[in-house]
Formats: sequence, structure tokens, C-alpha cells
Amino acid sequence: MNEPEPIELPIDGILDLHHFSPKEVKELIPDYIEACLDKKIYSIRIIHGKGKGVLRRTVHSILDKLEEVESYRLADDRSSWGATLVELKKVDENY
Repeated sequence: MNEPEPIELPIDGILDLHHFSPKEVKELIPDYIEACLDKKIYSIRIIHGKGKGVLRRTVHSILDKLEEVESYRLADDRSSWGATLVELKKVDENY
């Protein structure tokens, strides 16, 4: 009944999951990836935090199932395993 206002996300290749509940992540990540592809953003960063690793494992499980994902890895910068770097498959516009 009293649903929270939708959050307007900038589509800039950085998705910070701290602003969302874990149950929103399953729909959020594929939608965000689709929006990035529409803007021709092929390298994205998903910030899930460190914690106990539950959200990180959820994110990786979702990425494993998405055909748009070329590869992903944990960030190797100061955030280390608090973020995942994702490479998306480039869409061939000739088809």
C-alpha cells in the first residue's frame, strides 16, 4: 500500500547495492545491465560490500546466469572483495 518512492539510478557503470534490500537485487542487476548496454557501457562495477560475503555470492550467482556477462572478477583496488568488476558482451550492431 505505502510503497517507497522508486530510486532513480544514474546509469554510469557503478551500481552501489548499499541502497537496496537484498530481495531487490535479483531484478535490479539484470535491469541495470540492460540499461548499461543501452548506453554502450560495457565495463561496470557492482559494489556489494564485504560483510560475510552473502550479497557477493548472490551477485556472482546472478552474473553466472546472465548471457550478457562476458566475465567478472573481484576488484583489485582498495575496495578489494567489496566490489565486483563486470565485463559485458558488446552487441554487434550489424545484426
